[in-house]
Amino acid sequence: MTKQELTENIKRKKSFLCVGLDTDIQKIPEHLKSEDDPIFAFNKAIIDATADYSIAYKPNVAFYESRGVQGLVSLYKTVDYLRQNYKDQLIIADAKRGDIGNTSEMYAAAFLKEMGADAITVAPYMGEDSVTPFLKYEGKWVILLALTSNKGAMDFQFERNAENQGFLFETVIKKSQQWGGTDENMMYVVGATQGELFEQVRKHAPEHFFLVPGVGAQGGSLRDVCRYGMNASCGLIVNSSRAIIYADNTGNFAVRAREEALSVQREMQQYLREKGVI
Repeated sequence: MTKQELTENIKRKKSFLCVGLDTDIQKIPEHLKSEDDPIFAFNKAIIDATADYSIAYKPNVAFYESRGVQGLVSLYKTVDYLRQNYKDQLIIADAKRGDIGNTSEMYAAAFLKEMGADAITVAPYMGEDSVTPFLKYEGKWVILLALTSNKGAMDFQFERNAENQGFLFETVIKKSQQWGGTDENMMYVVGATQGELFEQVRKHAPEHFFLVPGVGAQGGSLRDVCRYGMNASCGLIVNSSRAIIYADNTGNFAVRAREEALSVQREMQQYLREKGVI
């Protein structure tokens, strides 16, 4: 999916919502557990209920790998279902890979070729040769971890660089743009809890898309994300996982997920209008 296609989809749907498929067998409704593939049954229902209001889905790979071969089957079935039925959705493999070059080449082939995801999250801290193999796939996106929303972000991401002219997360953003990544194939993860720091990130990546976790259950403010992070073409993909997919754990779970997705979409529509994107 190209940047233009993604931007047009945001304007058409008046939404920049990504639904995170962090599907935990312990949290899905009990009645689904008798299905042949409970995880896929849950994902399918969530997707069908929320696709009108979202522009992306982000399966967190760890939730599937933790279930072994059957979990990977569920993951592949989910990606295939999206690809066949909802072609306008950006599919993000939240895998957070990144290793020496030949290993990254295998990771890139696994997720961007064999699985068919449109994008993959990548940890950049092993440097250029750990990231560039992911950039070789035309029409695919690399989403680099930059400024995350977890408590441990303070451990390293706010370390001053050698010249004391910025933080480590700023160095990552600036340096990565020398590796062949552009705003047409590279995005950055910026946590919703970072608030005003979005302005600082935007200085270094004015035209790039940001994948923004942390809205909803993690307490990030969508208003602040849009106030400080939105650019003229939106430039945001805001993820919500638990607040949508686990809004209810009864037979009504899909209806409640749809209601939550609609609520987020309506708020996003308001901010898109305020910023003049639509």
